[in-house]
Amino acid sequence: MDRVMKLASERAVVIFTLSSCCMCHTVTRLFCDLGVNALVHELDQEPAARGKEMERALLKLLGRGPPVPAVFIGGKLVGGTNKIMSLHLGGELIPMLKNAGALWL
Repeated sequence: MDRVMKLASERAVVIFTLSSCCMCHTVTRLFCDLGVNALVHELDQEPAARGKEMERALLKLLGRGPPVPAVFIGGKLVGGTNKIMSLHLGGELIPMLKNAGALWL
């Protein structure tokens, strides 16, 4: 859990993903298209034990599965695909990104 929280605070937007997850790709692409330079951690590219440990920590934080994508904005867990898309469609994501310093315009 400590490692996840440490990594989550390294940049304004941090996304934990799996390289084989299509929804992870979708969320990562959304942030890229918005002009956000998110830090992406692909858990399946980490050493096996470390990646699985972070996956379990994310599952505990989210309180449900799947544990990815998990998006942190300003060091705080925002959620997964459904939450991010809901925020975006509701016009709340961009102000949140501006407040975290991930967008300047």
